[in-house]
Amino acid sequence: MMHTGQLSATPLDELSQRVLTTVLGNRPVGDAIREEEGKIQQLMEGHIMDDSIHENGPLLNGTLYQHLTVTLSPSVSFPPLSSMDMEALEAHQKRMMAQLTTRIDKAVEEMGDMEVLSAKLTLARYTAKCRSKLEALTAYDMVLESPKLSLGKKLDCHLEKARVASFWGDTQSVVDILANASKILETSKGGDWDRRNRLKAYRALSLLQIRELKEASALLVDGIATFASPELCEYAEFVTYAVVMAVLYLPRVDLKKTIIDGSDVLTVAKDIPLVVQLANTLYDCDYKSFLHTLVDLQPHLIANRYLQPHAGFILRELHILAYRQFLDSYQSVTIESMSDSFGVSPSFLDLQLSRFIAAGRLTAKIDHVGGIVETMKTDWKNARYREMIVKGDLLLNRIQKLGRVVDL
Repeated sequence: MMHTGQLSATPLDELSQRVLTTVLGNRPVGDAIREEEGKIQQLMEGHIMDDSIHENGPLLNGTLYQHLTVTLSPSVSFPPLSSMDMEALEAHQKRMMAQLTTRIDKAVEEMGDMEVLSAKLTLARYTAKCRSKLEALTAYDMVLESPKLSLGKKLDCHLEKARVASFWGDTQSVVDILANASKILETSKGGDWDRRNRLKAYRALSLLQIRELKEASALLVDGIATFASPELCEYAEFVTYAVVMAVLYLPRVDLKKTIIDGSDVLTVAKDIPLVVQLANTLYDCDYKSFLHTLVDLQPHLIANRYLQPHAGFILRELHILAYRQFLDSYQSVTIESMSDSFGVSPSFLDLQLSRFIAAGRLTAKIDHVGGIVETMKTDWKNARYREMIVKGDLLLNRIQKLGRVVDL
């Protein structure tokens, strides 16, 4: 079994999260902004400074430092690095990388495969901590090119590499790296379940980043009981993602069994009260409380680095889900009665329903004269029959085209 300590703690997910919170969230003022500066400065030092290597003091990641001073300005201010400081820093880091490269060459000549791998990993992790994204990814590629590298070590290296790409916001590289890692596991024999569970968590969050939310929900829910990647995010945070996605995509019965009554979720329920309330209010058909919970949940979605790009989409889908669940219970209902159930004004409800109906997201129609919303039950049997006819026509057309090509 692989233990947490075998994977590098760098990059720090908390640093990425705090940067996003500062840039996009409610920016602090006065004493609070100075406290925020201190927290980010401390995280920056923990991520981009290395006291164990630089004999004259802490070693900065100049690329990251400059990037953050620009990104966080004017919310957080850091002392700028002069051109002389940057040149000295660049020269020192190149000397250190030359020493680490020499250590690799020496290990190749005088030691075994394990020592060579250890030397290469040291260089890759140093590069991830103190250099640019491209240099770090290249260093990890050098590790992966090592002969006789076990499947487990290859997977570990891919996961560390994926975190580097994710830290710098390169989502496409994350997807590609994890796809390669999945292929590695497919070729492995036996059940390295710890690594499989880690990869499942990594893939789930990568799918969140590219808005493949339904696919992510399956991995997230499945990973609640098997989460083993604290270097990626905290367990309560992972369960938060799982609950929100489960509310969107799990059938009602499964939502009750897996989330609402799930023992693993209940163990951290006190740490994530909003998302637990989200699931409970929807299941209990307490629509007024459900919408109030959405209002409270919105700033948390916006401030989360995985959910922020999709916050608007998620909130819209949750509204549609609640409206659809309510309307499925009625053949017709007055707008006044429905607005009372949701705790909103009739005009607001009318506007939202009109947009969702026009977009084809709700199968209903509004009678403005009578002030009634009529549910239009979908005839699934006829819909499937029409779908089969359309697909059959397409298949026949393709067969005919293929036949003409064969005749030629």
